[in-house]
Amino acid sequence: MKRLQYLLFVLCAITATAQEVKTQEPRTDDNKFRQMYDLLATPNMYRTASGAPGPAYYQQKADYKMDIEIDDKNARLYGVETITYHNNAQESLEYLWLQLDQNMRAANSKTPLVQNTRADVAISAAGFSRKYLEQSFDGGFKIDYVRDAAGKPMDYTINETMMRIDLAKPLASGEKISFSIKWWYNINNYMINGGRSGYEHFPKDGNNLYVIAQFFPRMAVYNDVEGWQNMQFWGSGEFALAFGDYEVNITVPADHFLDATGELQNRSEVFTAEQLKRYALAQKTFDKPVIIVTQAEAEKNEKGFSDKKKTWKFKAENVRDFGISTSRKFICDAMAVQLESKTVMAVSLYPKEGNPLWEEYSTRIVAHTLKSYSKHTFDYPYPKAISVNAQDQGMEYPMICWNFGRPDENGKYTDRTKWGMMGVIVHEVGHNWFPMIVNSDERQWTWMDEGLNSFLEFVAEKEWDPNWPTPRGPAKNIIPYMSGDQRGIEPIMTNSETIRQFGNNAYGKPATALNILRETIMGRELFDHAFKTYANRWKFKHPTPEDFFRTMEDASAVDLDWFWRGWFFTTDYTDIGIKEVKRFFVSDVAPEGFKAAEATRRNRRNMTGPMVFSVVEGSTDYKPAMNKPLNIKEVKTLDEYLSNNFTTAERAALKSPKYFYEVTFDKPGGLVMPLIVELTFEDGTTENHTFPAQIWRLNDDQVSRTFAVQKAIAKIVVDPKEETADVDTANNHWPRVAEKSKFD
Repeated sequence: MKRLQYLLFVLCAITATAQEVKTQEPRTDDNKFRQMYDLLATPNMYRTASGAPGPAYYQQKADYKMDIEIDDKNARLYGVETITYHNNAQESLEYLWLQLDQNMRAANSKTPLVQNTRADVAISAAGFSRKYLEQSFDGGFKIDYVRDAAGKPMDYTINETMMRIDLAKPLASGEKISFSIKWWYNINNYMINGGRSGYEHFPKDGNNLYVIAQFFPRMAVYNDVEGWQNMQFWGSGEFALAFGDYEVNITVPADHFLDATGELQNRSEVFTAEQLKRYALAQKTFDKPVIIVTQAEAEKNEKGFSDKKKTWKFKAENVRDFGISTSRKFICDAMAVQLESKTVMAVSLYPKEGNPLWEEYSTRIVAHTLKSYSKHTFDYPYPKAISVNAQDQGMEYPMICWNFGRPDENGKYTDRTKWGMMGVIVHEVGHNWFPMIVNSDERQWTWMDEGLNSFLEFVAEKEWDPNWPTPRGPAKNIIPYMSGDQRGIEPIMTNSETIRQFGNNAYGKPATALNILRETIMGRELFDHAFKTYANRWKFKHPTPEDFFRTMEDASAVDLDWFWRGWFFTTDYTDIGIKEVKRFFVSDVAPEGFKAAEATRRNRRNMTGPMVFSVVEGSTDYKPAMNKPLNIKEVKTLDEYLSNNFTTAERAALKSPKYFYEVTFDKPGGLVMPLIVELTFEDGTTENHTFPAQIWRLNDDQVSRTFAVQKAIAKIVVDPKEETADVDTANNHWPRVAEKSKFD
């Protein structure tokens, strides 16, 4: 009967368990360490699983020959170009897409219509007039013609900021086509109408300082990922462009000084004899800038307003864009920079309003940036890098960039102005690598150029001065953003045009993520090798996020899927705390209720020989007499085991801990991160432990670690150096400090 009752009991238990299982929801794999097959594009012959270009990888080429004239009196640009487009894809193309980014400022542009507007509580009379009364600026390209190589008109359609040219017959794989476009447009005063390029007007002397870009119809990218990247330009997502060779002739007033992308072909025609001598000296001077155009010469030019013209001729090879800067006001200095494999020139153009700040710092920081970025990626491949002082600007193009920062009218400047000006120069010169050479799709993924560049900017700034007050890079600086209202935050992997907090999302957070990878997760040696591998694999090519993620893992043997998933695909934040701390003492007496069978099951390998037991302080088995440091040698059974299994010399080399602490850590935040713990002992000394992020792989909520130490612990701190962007440090301390949690 008893046997039958037992069988019935077991059967009921099994049935009940089965019914209980049936009522549970089915589970999917939501482990933070699962691989990212659900998020990344499938590898193929174009882009391999290792993150490298595949055997079928290709990219198109677009060569330009242009004649440009800048009408200074009317602030207007005229141009004619011949584009030769090479189709290296396996498929034929029925039409071509070109970018017309100036059309964002056209009178019929839809860009202003997608912006939210609110009534101003207070506004200047001039501002009110511009906003509500005056006719809007008449910008945008005016296309005079599009012609084929024989001079015949070609069919084209303009859709806002994109232009489609319909081909008479498909452009087959391996073929090229040449066609010409003539255009003009009114140059915007960017101080009034905004924009990444245009001119700044100086009322005191009547001159303009031009920073000219997006000034010509440019070929859009066609590749294996997007086909044609013909997403409209709404103002945030920047420019996906093809590489090619450029020949550009630029005509400006004869009293202007000009520089641009590429190598100047007719320096002897546009420089004075004295300027030629100074430039020759600069090419051999590596320790300080040489003044090419002096301030006195620039001030003399300001008063000229010549009716004569001068043409500057440039050639550039393997670049993705072209920029120009010209003015009567320019002072110019330059110096040579020795890289590992070549010598290049660092150059600055600035008006007298930029001095003394620019003469002191600009070219020197350009030179430093070239050296620092080259060290961490590849040697700068172009012949020069130019920094142009343009108020309220910060924008980059191959070999040339515009940067803000000026002293006041008396030549005085604050540290904030100095560091800000130097920081923007590092950043914009750094963009020569990302995305001018490692040519990611800015129209789609801003973080791939801004984030990676902001990270290297942080590294370069700290190499210049460890005390540089850099705003982006340190983990603690991103906490206010990551802990903010989730309704105003998007993942890093968000299209450029739909990001609300642009600077934090596309610049700050990815820069912080890479800094944490380098300093805390991978270590500098592994990270630097992997990052350099990515840069070299994809220089002069078009990488995607998958190519970056995969290369970083492929070149380091560090599984980072958990990191990319959390930091780049979610808006989770870091919050790791101390939940509980227990102190144990060792004993050779079994605690009350000790179950040998269960202990054996949980710890099979360490249950042979005499038993040593742990007694938690404060438990019913804890005896007040034990409230003292207890040397493990005082435990009878352990002493016997050591005597029987170790020689005297071996025993002398063994550790002898006196205190045993079991610390339970919880993780209220969603991000998986390494567990960094600092133990502070009663004598003031410290001991640091770092546990890899994989410690959370089996339990995303909490984990425990036991610390066997020789001295009593007075304090335990999680993330003591603020390395992980932990948003709530109130739970990082034991004993709990009197710090209010942001979540209380």
